[in-house]
This record gives sequence, structure tokens and C-alpha cells, in this order.
Amino acid sequence: MNTVVAGITYRALLGRRRILLLLLLPLALIALAVMLRLTGNTDQRTLVLLMETFAVGTMLPLLGLIAGTGVIAPEIDDGTIIHLMSKPISRPVIAQTKFLVAASLMVLFATVPTYVAGWLLLRNEDGIAPGFALGTLFGGIAYAAIFLLLGVLTRHAVTIGVIYALVWEGLVGQFVTGARDFSVQQWAKAIADEVSTSPFFEADVSLGFAVPALVVVTVGAVVWTGLRLRSFSLTGDE
Repeated sequence: MNTVVAGITYRALLGRRRILLLLLLPLALIALAVMLRLTGNTDQRTLVLLMETFAVGTMLPLLGLIAGTGVIAPEIDDGTIIHLMSKPISRPVIAQTKFLVAASLMVLFATVPTYVAGWLLLRNEDGIAPGFALGTLFGGIAYAAIFLLLGVLTRHAVTIGVIYALVWEGLVGQFVTGARDFSVQQWAKAIADEVSTSPFFEADVSLGFAVPALVVVTVGAVVWTGLRLRSFSLTGDE
């Protein structure tokens, strides 16, 4: 990790309008938890539904898209990535640093709010809150890597990312049995299910498949990003 690159990335990302988008989704999750608490809807079934549909099903992929593409795609679009790559910094190190920045943002804006929302409703009952927090941790890291890669592969990363999140993760990965094995959301749920003992929640993918899949996808995407950056010329041509 290069601290200079990390500092530049944090300042650029958190100083843009993207910070508002990063805050909006977790605040909405916590607001929903507070509303459910105030209205007395604090049963496990309700909490699991909130975690599955909003925390993992909606918030996680969208935050991954914002963070993953946000750490590098704007720099490619405005050409400042060329200035960065002209420095004596290994391009794989640039990719790794960008990934770590995006992953840290996922921890802050996805994992922590998920735990807080679960804790507000049922504390740590049957491990639902810590289970889904752990699931969003590893799922969020994978999303950060995937969308980071997407950000260097195409200038239409956000559009393609939204389609991926809505169509593949939101529809295909939810309702097509065979496709669930290749859904980051399902892998995150497998981790959550390993921690949670709630009778209202059961993952569709085994932990033995989910963990290696998360590792392979995350490492593969970061390595590919580094290789892709090596193909960028200092004139800005790809």
C-alpha cells in the first residue's frame, strides 16, 4: 500500500458528491431500523427480511459500485491517473492501494451500519446482527474489487455496474438456482448464516463454496486491475 496514493484517493473521493451517496444508503438502513423499533416490529423475521433485502440486497452492491468505481474511474475520465502513473510507483501497488481504500470505505459505510441496524432491533440475538455484519464485510470487499476492475476496463463502469447489480445480483442471482453460486450477495449470506442461528434465515450457498469464491474473485480482480493499469500509456491512450 502506498500512503501517498491512499491519501490522494481519500481526499478526492470524500470531497466529491459521492460522499453523499455513501452516506445516504447506510443512514436509510439505520432509519428503517429505528422506525421498526419505534413501531414495535422487532421480531427476528422482520430483521432478517431487512438484512436480506436492504442491507445485502440493495445497500451492499450499490455502495460497492460507488466506492469501487469512485476510487479510480473519475481519475481515468479526467486524465489525472496518467499523472499518478508517471510517478515511480508500481502499477500493481496503485491497484492494491485503490482497492484497500475502497474496501475500507465498505467497512465504514456498509459493515458498521449493518451491525448498528441489527443491534438496534434485536441486539445480538441469535447472531443475526454480527452474522450479517460479517457477511457485508467480506461481500463488500469482493464488490470493491469487482467494481474497481470494472472502473479500469470501461468508461461506462457505473452504467454497467448498475445493470449488474440490478439484473444479475438482484434478479438472476436471487431467483435462478444455478446462478446463486456465482452471486456475491449469496456468498455474503452464506457467511452470515454460519454465524446466525436464527430459524428464519438459511443461506442457499454453502460456506465451503462461498469463502473460496470470495477469495478468488477478490484477489483475481485486484491482480487484473494492476495488469490493466500496466497497459495504460502515459499519453492517456489505452
